[in-house]
Amino acid sequence: MTTASEPALSVRQILALERVLAGEPEVVAGAGQLDRPVRWVHVAEAADVGVMLSGGEMVLTTGVLLAGDREAQAEYIRSLHRAEASAVVLGLGRAFPAPPEVMRRAAERCGLPMVVLHRPFPFAELTEEVQSRLVRRKFAAVSLSEAVRTALTGLITTGAPLQRLLDEIAGHSACPVVVTNLAHRVLATAGERSAVDDVLRDWERIARQAGGSEGDGWVRAELGGRGERWGRIVLCGYRGDTATGRLLADRAAEALVLHRMLGGPAHSWEEQSAQSLLTDLVSGAVPARHLLPRARAAGLPVNRRTFVPLAVRGVGATQLARVLRLLGLPGLVAELADGVTAVLLSLARDQDAEALAAHFATRLRTEPDGGVPRERASAAVVAAADARTGWDDVPAGLREARHVADSVAESPADRDLPAVVRLRDVHLRGLVRLLRDDPHVQSFAERELDGLLCGADAEAELLPVLRTYLATGRNKSRTAQLHHVSRPALYRRLESIEARLGVDLDDFEQAASIHIALLAHDAQQR
Repeated sequence: MTTASEPALSVRQILALERVLAGEPEVVAGAGQLDRPVRWVHVAEAADVGVMLSGGEMVLTTGVLLAGDREAQAEYIRSLHRAEASAVVLGLGRAFPAPPEVMRRAAERCGLPMVVLHRPFPFAELTEEVQSRLVRRKFAAVSLSEAVRTALTGLITTGAPLQRLLDEIAGHSACPVVVTNLAHRVLATAGERSAVDDVLRDWERIARQAGGSEGDGWVRAELGGRGERWGRIVLCGYRGDTATGRLLADRAAEALVLHRMLGGPAHSWEEQSAQSLLTDLVSGAVPARHLLPRARAAGLPVNRRTFVPLAVRGVGATQLARVLRLLGLPGLVAELADGVTAVLLSLARDQDAEALAAHFATRLRTEPDGGVPRERASAAVVAAADARTGWDDVPAGLREARHVADSVAESPADRDLPAVVRLRDVHLRGLVRLLRDDPHVQSFAERELDGLLCGADAEAELLPVLRTYLATGRNKSRTAQLHHVSRPALYRRLESIEARLGVDLDDFEQAASIHIALLAHDAQQR
C-alpha cells in the first residue's frame, strides 16, 4: 500500500497529462475518488492480477482475457479493490468496443476509479511518462528533505532561536507554519504575516475542524519523544503534494524536538510566544488590532473582557506565571528589557480588576508558593495601569504600567508604596520621567545643573549629596547619616553645591527647581 512518505501522482493528475488526453479518457465509475495517489503504473491482462499488486497501482488493460465472461469481469474489479489499486484504465477496442456495464457497476460499488480510453493508445508511453515523473518526484522529495534537514541542523548547532528555525521551514513550505501545544494553543508561527493572521483569525475552530485530516493542504506532525507528546507543527495550506508536505513536516518535527532537547523544556516556547506578543504590544510597532488573532490563538480570552496591564520588577516571568496559575487568573507573562516583566490579565467584566490586582501583588509577597523565593517576592514592585475594556487601549496601558515601574525604580529605596503602584503614586517623579525626552526638559536640566555636571569630581562627590538632600526633604541630619559624614563636613559640601549652581537651597522655589532638574537628569541617564 502506498504510504504518505512516498511521492505520488493522483489519478486526476495522470488523466490530465497530455499523452493521456490524446487517448480521450472518460471516467465511467468512481469519479469521487480521483484524488487517490498513484504509486506505480502496471500493465496487466491476467484475470488474477490482484495477487500481483501491493497497493497504489494504476492498472492498464485491454480486457482481452475478460471478454465474454461477465463473472470474470466483476471478479477482476473486486480483486483490484482488495489489492487497494488506485484505478483501472481500460483501452476500448476489439475486446470491448464500449465500456462494459458489469465492470462499470462493480467499480462503482467498490469506489474504484474506472477510466476508458476511446482512442487507441500505446500503454508503453503512459507507463514511461508516469514512471519517469514518479522517479523524478521521489528524488526531488528526498533532495528537498535532506536540504531541509541539513539547513535546520545547521541552525540548531549554531544556537539559533526557535523563530529562526520556523522561518526556514516556512521558506521551504511557502505557507504559514504554526506550532501548538496539545490544547491547540499557538506557541509560535512563521510565514507571510498576512497569511498567518488569516490562519489565526479563527484558529480554534479551524484547528479542531482540521485536527483529524490532512485535506486542503493542512499537513501536521506530532512533537514529542520518549513516549510523550507535547505539541504539533502544522503546515497550513501547503500547495505541494501531500507526500512532500509530509516529508517537510517530519523533518521540521525532528528539528523542533532536537531544539527542545538542547534548549530547554517546551513551556519556554510558551514564554517566548507571550514575550513576542507583549513586546509587540508595548512597542506599538504593530497595531493592536493586528495582534488580536495572535492573542486569541495563544489562549488569552479576549471577547467582552477587562484587561489589566501590570509591570513587575524583581520577579521573573516563570515565577509570575506560576503565581497566576496558582490564583487561577488568565493572562500572559513576558520579560521585557531592563528587568521588567509585563503581565496582562484578562478578567470577566463583572470581576473587580483593582481588587484582583491587589490580591495578586499581596499573594506574590506574602505567600510565594508559586516558586518565588520569599526575599525576592517581598522586594517585588507591582505597577499597574487602569483597567482597559478595549483591546486597542491595551498597548498604552502596558506602557503606562512600565513607566510607573521604572519611576518606582528611580525612587528612594525607603519610600513607602502601596501593594500595587499606579501613576498617581509616583507624583512628580513620574511626570518628569514621562517628559524626560522632551528637548526643553533636557535643556532645562543641563542649564540648572551645569555647575555640577561640568567636572567629573563634582559630579561624583557632590551630585549624590544633592540628590539625597533633596530626596529627604532637605533633612541635613539624615543626609549626613546616609553619607557617613559629620554635620560640618556636610555643610561645607552644601555650600560648595550652592556656589557652583548659584542658588540658595534654603529657598523653596530654587530648591524645587534644582530637584526637578535632578529628577530629569537621572531619568535621562537611566
